[in-house]
Amino acid sequence: MDDLRLPLTEHLAELRRRIVVILGVWAVGAAACWRFRDAIFGALLRPALDALGPGGGQLQAIAPTEIFFTYLKCSLLAGFVVTIPIFFWQVWGFVAPGLYDREKRLALPFVLASTLLFVGGASFGYIVVFPVMFAFFTGFESEFVRSAWTMREVFGFTTRLFLAFGISFELPVVVFFLASAGIVTAGQLLRGTPYAVLGIFILAATLTPPDWVSQIFLGVPMVALYLLGVGVAWVFGDRRRASETAEQAVGPPAG
Repeated sequence: MDDLRLPLTEHLAELRRRIVVILGVWAVGAAACWRFRDAIFGALLRPALDALGPGGGQLQAIAPTEIFFTYLKCSLLAGFVVTIPIFFWQVWGFVAPGLYDREKRLALPFVLASTLLFVGGASFGYIVVFPVMFAFFTGFESEFVRSAWTMREVFGFTTRLFLAFGISFELPVVVFFLASAGIVTAGQLLRGTPYAVLGIFILAATLTPPDWVSQIFLGVPMVALYLLGVGVAWVFGDRRRASETAEQAVGPPAG
């Protein structure tokens, strides 16, 4: 770890600089995605459109500004996804000064793993969960009621779940930082597994619609990722303890 502690003002200045970089890159990515807004919107909402009818249904726009602002939000979402490696790189750059030299060398694996976990979680939700979920909701149609969903509501609903699955799959990364900071150990995480499982399914019920299918599809992978996080904590906790032991054995330099 760095021997010198930076003043709070310098930490805040560093944080502000990295936030500016993230927002600037995000804006560029969103502007680039605006040109392909129709294709991105259609691809993102394909599970919902397919559930509305054979060959895909159509969504409704019931406000004059609904189409424009929904496409704008779609471009922002796409811009975030395509620039997410830079986001994680900036996060690592901010927290790296508090890590040991051995851990600082994990920058590229961290960015790669975080990006793949987010994309994997969002893809899992999109490919596996969304078709089942939208089919569940259209299953309540009858001769008296037909689904006529608005693009704003469907896009907002899809985006929340898309981000929920992507962020939830970052659980091993969160555990890595907790273990690296010495806040938790593998033993503590393992003993707390029953409480973690309960909390995970409560979170899954909060983030997903009131259908058990999507809740199970989000909760079960998160439990598996939590157990993976326990393994990560075990490996890096041992390495941190070894580093601390080595530093204590060497002792402070002679004056």
